[in-house]
Amino acid sequence: MKAACISHADKTITNHYRPDNSCFHVVDYDTISFMPRLKQTHQGYSGSSSWVRGQAWGLYSYAMMYRETKDKKYLVHAQKIAAFILNHPRLPEDKIPYWDFDAPNIPSEPRDASAAAVIASALLELSSYVPENKTYFATAETILKNLSSDEYLAPKGDNGLFILKHSTGNWPNKSEIDTPLSYADYYFIEALSRYLKFCKLN
Repeated sequence: MKAACISHADKTITNHYRPDNSCFHVVDYDTISFMPRLKQTHQGYSGSSSWVRGQAWGLYSYAMMYRETKDKKYLVHAQKIAAFILNHPRLPEDKIPYWDFDAPNIPSEPRDASAAAVIASALLELSSYVPENKTYFATAETILKNLSSDEYLAPKGDNGLFILKHSTGNWPNKSEIDTPLSYADYYFIEALSRYLKFCKLN
């Protein structure tokens, strides 16, 4: 199982990631040659766009790969993804991203609180491996503060009993737009737990 995970992570770095360290959502492999046949972004704006939750899960995954293997190439790749996200000119000041960095109607596009929660959790993990980079922790803290504001945090008993508002599931299929999502709540709680643990240790 470990070998399969490492193989998948390595092939993903090679075949999913673009020179600017953004990634495709889906890579279709030829079953004969095992080489990429098609690269696309199924839940993003277009095949060449940067669907935000995909970037978030990439960041999270490579931070996790470093945690589990201690292979520095995964830490380096996680930092490259973090740089792409955090330095993107279309990342809003509150750090709660629009659903796709290349969506055409920013700033009138839906936000994705689920992507923000994933990014916050990943940045907190990453900050423990690169403590000299204060941006990771500071950005995660900003995201958590804003997700905890009235804009994103649902009143008790509202929002179908979900915690967070304003996530985007699958915009191209007009599915789960500006809505609560279970994984938004999951990563939000995980990020808060990591944040509290970090604060206790420091």
